[in-house]
Amino acid sequence: MRTLFDARVRAEGLTLARARTLMFLGRNGCMTQTGLAELLEIEGPSLVPLLDNLEKQGLIERQPVDGDRRAKQIALTVAGKEQAAYVDTLVRDFRSDVLKDISEDDLKAAIRVFHAMARNIEAAS
Repeated sequence: MRTLFDARVRAEGLTLARARTLMFLGRNGCMTQTGLAELLEIEGPSLVPLLDNLEKQGLIERQPVDGDRRAKQIALTVAGKEQAAYVDTLVRDFRSDVLKDISEDDLKAAIRVFHAMARNIEAAS
């Protein structure tokens, strides 16, 4: 699924990392760089070049965090919010295509299985 979605966003001039970053910021609002890195499941230093690029393109801005001079909040600009909304549309369309012809009962069963697997993984670690 990740490979297919990556191909779709690349066809729209995006990268998977950029699309995911915009999506998370669009859904969560302002986030610290650390929080965003955790959601993206990458190390903080790996996020810096991506944020630098988004900032140069006018899609995000870094804002100081009260009480912590080192921390920065990442916020979408107006252009960034538009781009994030577009990515959200791509995600909805992708999800619709992937889940086409799958019944709600089958989806609920799959979700139950994945939750059980996650609990088992957590218990084993």
